[in-house]
Amino acid sequence: MAKKLCGTNYPVSICFIVVNEFCERFSYYGMKAVLTLYFLTYLRWDKDLSTAVYHAFSSLCYFTPILGALIADSWLGKYKTIIYLSIVYVIGHVVKSVGAIPTVGSSDVHIALSMVGLILIAFGTGGIKPCVAAFGGDQFDEEHGSERQKFFSIFYMSINAGSLLSTVITPVLRSDVQCFGGDCYALAFGVPAALMIVALVVFTVGSGMYKMSPPQGNILLEVCNCIGFAIKNRWKRSKYDSQKKHWLDWAEEKYSKRLIQEIKMVLRVLVLYIPLPMFWALFDQQGSRWTLQSTRMNMAFGDFFTIEPDQMQMLNALLILLFVPIFDLIIYPLIGLCKINVTPLRKMAVGMIFAALAFGAATLVEIDVVKSVVDPAPAGKCLLQVFNLAEGDVSLMIPGSDLFKEPIPNLQDPAQYETLPASGEDLQFQVTFNGKTSKCNHTFLQREAYSLILYPDAAGIQCNVVSDYIKKNDNGKPLLRFLNTQPEAINTTVGEVSFYLPSDYSMSLNETVDRGEYLAVSCSSTSGKCSELNLGLLDFGASYTVILMEASGQIVAHRMEDVKANSVHIAWQIPQYVLLTIGEVMFSITGLEFSYSQAPANMKSVLQAGWLLTVAFGNVIVLIVAEGAGLEQWKEFLLFAGLLLGVCIIFSIMANFYTYVDPDQLDKTRMEDSGREEDDDDEDHVKKKSNDVKLNKRGKSTRL
Repeated sequence: MAKKLCGTNYPVSICFIVVNEFCERFSYYGMKAVLTLYFLTYLRWDKDLSTAVYHAFSSLCYFTPILGALIADSWLGKYKTIIYLSIVYVIGHVVKSVGAIPTVGSSDVHIALSMVGLILIAFGTGGIKPCVAAFGGDQFDEEHGSERQKFFSIFYMSINAGSLLSTVITPVLRSDVQCFGGDCYALAFGVPAALMIVALVVFTVGSGMYKMSPPQGNILLEVCNCIGFAIKNRWKRSKYDSQKKHWLDWAEEKYSKRLIQEIKMVLRVLVLYIPLPMFWALFDQQGSRWTLQSTRMNMAFGDFFTIEPDQMQMLNALLILLFVPIFDLIIYPLIGLCKINVTPLRKMAVGMIFAALAFGAATLVEIDVVKSVVDPAPAGKCLLQVFNLAEGDVSLMIPGSDLFKEPIPNLQDPAQYETLPASGEDLQFQVTFNGKTSKCNHTFLQREAYSLILYPDAAGIQCNVVSDYIKKNDNGKPLLRFLNTQPEAINTTVGEVSFYLPSDYSMSLNETVDRGEYLAVSCSSTSGKCSELNLGLLDFGASYTVILMEASGQIVAHRMEDVKANSVHIAWQIPQYVLLTIGEVMFSITGLEFSYSQAPANMKSVLQAGWLLTVAFGNVIVLIVAEGAGLEQWKEFLLFAGLLLGVCIIFSIMANFYTYVDPDQLDKTRMEDSGREEDDDDEDHVKKKSNDVKLNKRGKSTRL
């Protein structure tokens, strides 16, 4: 007799299962929240490759549940499958965390460890996905159906709680804790690994209390075998045998008519699944393209707090918890009072429209976001900005160019980069200051960006050209460099970043610093002239050049903004998250309910497998577009929105021809058909039918 909780009908064993699920979901979503930025900033992959690998991993996570279900139902049973694949899961997390330690090998080693870790994690999380919820349901006696239903509500609440907390916490661990001289990805991956270890330990501790059922065969495998036999038999015998009403009828000589009829019901629903991957192609970009969009936005909410770009994903989990009761208790009842017939398939179509609108909103945001981005120079051209450090206006003339017609004032912050021809040969400048003209020569390479520094000496004006980095920082933080005009070296520290600045108009490298007000930055020099610098606000997404010059016996800072700060606030992403979450509520939840109501009880696992495959193929679509399309980001968002609207039209047409099945009649009809077959069939067929009935009974606990 299983132990009960405090005199209720709830088994004590479900506590271990719920805690296990919370920790596992924290582990998975916490790791996944920082994954795109890990590819981008740690492995130094470009945005398209980062997006492609992210979605390849997501896709694998939804292909492997089918393998996990087959192992559990046909070989090991749910308990052993959860234990063994959780060990694989833990190993994957540990390998992934070790790959994020900079001192462990070269970049190739980091990539190899990361990929091996992700593959193991995909097999672990996907393999246990169909087992844990079903194993929890197995703990209840048949007469405690209401308690089992409440358990599933608690179970899915733990999933959302783990997702919400992890997407808030792990980005903070990544950015706020510095290790090995940068963002601490080792810790951001290590904490989810520790939570997965806790999940495994907790689940194992409860092993003495679990009700365990031996593996009894898998209905999904039975369905696939039946379909395969029907296709094979039709191919062999259709030339000389009479035609069947349905191609599945070719399996009648080996499989029962009841099973064939149930497969026909399932296939009617699975055909409707064909357009569904496009919804998931949009939905799963929250962790990839939308996170990358966040890095180019202003993430400060005044002086109160700052949000990390990979934390915005927590809005989806938060809004789901908010919207589900609102839709169930308010919106759907109000629609019913208005006598509007909103069928499940219509709800799903409306959900697609909301997801498309979300990407329309993302497109509008992206168009504004790119306004602060410096476009790279085209082929045969380069970019140039000029810093005038002379004590007065300077005139600059470039032969064959009408740029810089107006004199350049002293210490003017250039408004933008100018585009120059870049032939790979020396280009001569004529610089005039106080009526005296000097000439400078420099070779410019195409598609590069440069700063031309004009400074005075005894002979007139001297020129110094330095290369510029015009891309915005991948993690959204500001970039900073110093130009030291003094005849002595200077040391300064900005936040936790130290700069050593050689003398005589030397330029330091760009370094990433935290966003914030730097009104009293300490500095030191041998002459004692440098003690404190006022850098002002270093804002998100900007790149700054700070020129150190002497004034009134002290060294002071003059700040130039090479790349403009992010001008669009991250709060403008909220509408697209709201629209997408509304779409998820109407599409995903309704879709699962519809699927389960339209097929016999023992076929639920087949539909669950089909549903998970739509998620997997949706991620494959993103992978293909990210690597193959080569579009500007706003155009890519618009493409996805347009594709989903087109798919929505196709789905609506398919839904219009679908005839709903009364779920209350499904099992009744099945039992009647079974009874008629048992009267008509011979003894061998009756035996086979008996096996099918056993299969039906155990199918209720088989969830993919």
